[in-house]
Amino acid sequence: MGRERETPRQQVPYTVEQLIAVNPYNPDILPDLEAYIHEQVSSQTYNLDANLCLLRLYQFEPGRMNIQIVARILVKALMAMPAPDFSLCLFLIPERVQMEEQFKTLIVLSHYLETARFRQFWDEAAKNRSIVEVVPGFEQAIQEYAIHALSLTYQKVPRPVLAEAINIEGLSLDKFLEHQVTHSGWVLEKGHGRGQLIVLPRNEFNHPDLKKNAADTIPLEHVTRIFPILS
Repeated sequence: MGRERETPRQQVPYTVEQLIAVNPYNPDILPDLEAYIHEQVSSQTYNLDANLCLLRLYQFEPGRMNIQIVARILVKALMAMPAPDFSLCLFLIPERVQMEEQFKTLIVLSHYLETARFRQFWDEAAKNRSIVEVVPGFEQAIQEYAIHALSLTYQKVPRPVLAEAINIEGLSLDKFLEHQVTHSGWVLEKGHGRGQLIVLPRNEFNHPDLKKNAADTIPLEHVTRIFPILS
């Protein structure tokens, strides 16, 4: 009697999240994580946990490190500012790799963003388009961060200050402002002379009166419980 042929088991595909949860230190998942970087770039999505996992695996398998993938991880991390993702990723990259020219450039760009030196940032980025423009959405993400940084300081932003921060001028800036007025609650005002001021939405940073006092958020009964402990 012939031997029955075993039916091959159907392989169940695992998500990247499942691979990380089950085998975070297994170098066999390196190809999956590298492919996932390309997916993040093409789909303009982002997964810091997966990227950190890949960088940790490169520490254990330095001979398998893909430099271009590492560069893309750092560019995606820059796009996530003001989150500290860039520093988290950089900490896992060997110093010898950081000394390569493209990584030194990304570190300089990060410094300019952290210190809100946007003119210097855009000038440096323009000299290194081959590094940053391989990741779609980079310019838009940095513009959003620049606007966030301005909103922490300004109630009203002079048009030239905004233009420099987001690297848009002329008619393109007019169209950008029209969109923000319609969808983001911005207001345009005439400044001194012929200057234009952009009134940004109120928040607890540019309008400190909106910031809640910590004491207002603590129930009275919690405060009264502390008194006997302090006495």
